[in-house]
Amino acid sequence: MVSGSHPSAPVEPASPGHWVRPPGGEAPKALRGGWGIRQRFQRWWQSRLPLSDTITLTQRNVYILPTRPGFMLGATLLVLLVASINYQLNLGYLLTFLLAGSAVVGMHVCHGTLRGLAMNLIAPDAQFMGASATFGIALVNSRRTVRHGIGLAVLDSTHADHWAWTDVPAQGTSTVQVAFRPARRGLQRVPPLTAETRFPLGTFRVWTVWRPAAEVLVYPAPEAFPPPLPPGEPRSGGAAAARQQTTGEFDGVRGYRRGDPLKLVVWKKAASAMARGSDELVSRDTQQTQRYELWLDFAHTGLQDTEGRLSRLCAWVLQADRLGVDYGLRLPGVEIKPACGEAHKRRCLEALALC
Repeated sequence: MVSGSHPSAPVEPASPGHWVRPPGGEAPKALRGGWGIRQRFQRWWQSRLPLSDTITLTQRNVYILPTRPGFMLGATLLVLLVASINYQLNLGYLLTFLLAGSAVVGMHVCHGTLRGLAMNLIAPDAQFMGASATFGIALVNSRRTVRHGIGLAVLDSTHADHWAWTDVPAQGTSTVQVAFRPARRGLQRVPPLTAETRFPLGTFRVWTVWRPAAEVLVYPAPEAFPPPLPPGEPRSGGAAAARQQTTGEFDGVRGYRRGDPLKLVVWKKAASAMARGSDELVSRDTQQTQRYELWLDFAHTGLQDTEGRLSRLCAWVLQADRLGVDYGLRLPGVEIKPACGEAHKRRCLEALALC
């Protein structure tokens, strides 16, 4: 019940057969129950579909139903037929059967647009939580005519309006990019996909449902504004080990200072900075890093919740990789020795995703 000091918001009139939710209200139990039954049926039906990264569309996995314009066309043909019978209109018969024949031909062409098409999934790359995971789908057409107006999308309510449309050339291939937003980190299966067409008249909808077997790895979302990297830990072996670290391999970097030898400048980082329009130079720290090594520890992030810790560690991994620093990672039950490079970064991010 709304208090008298706040006038109730106007409710838009509903079209016949459609229920409009009042402000702050809930759907009737009958509607909620019907929607739940529909979702359970869809999950049950999708679970019976085979998992495969390649599918060829045949009579067994292509479905067809009239669209709203198709039903309207059928009703119009029925009215024309009744009027032609009542008034004995030969031209009415001609128009009715001409339109009916066009609809039948359109139904056959619409179904044939998907039938015989092969679809191959291009495995998606790992993504960070919160970003859209994009993967490619190659459509292969083996026949000698072009297939027009084919759309693909992720089969759920969140991505219902995100369609990718393409035409597949005769005896050729067309690649479509489809994206979805993962709901959690870790290893996730690619959601079910749907492909459909309404070519040529739009009176019929032909579609299929496909369950890919591929999985995508989702890294934790890096913290937006993380604190600086933690201080290094003393190397095992003490001063004796520090004196032996004289081979020219260094773990840490710092800003370039006037007078630093050119051999200590990290030229790879300098080239990357120049490509971004910056003249910042970075030198290797020869004194600090011979005695200390950088460890990114799950237990020393300064946070309490698990996801927050993983998010901060992810940001530190990316920061250390940008600086070219050797760094190690400690997680519950996992310890990755200090190293650097793209393979080391990917290994650390995978460990964070699966933690």
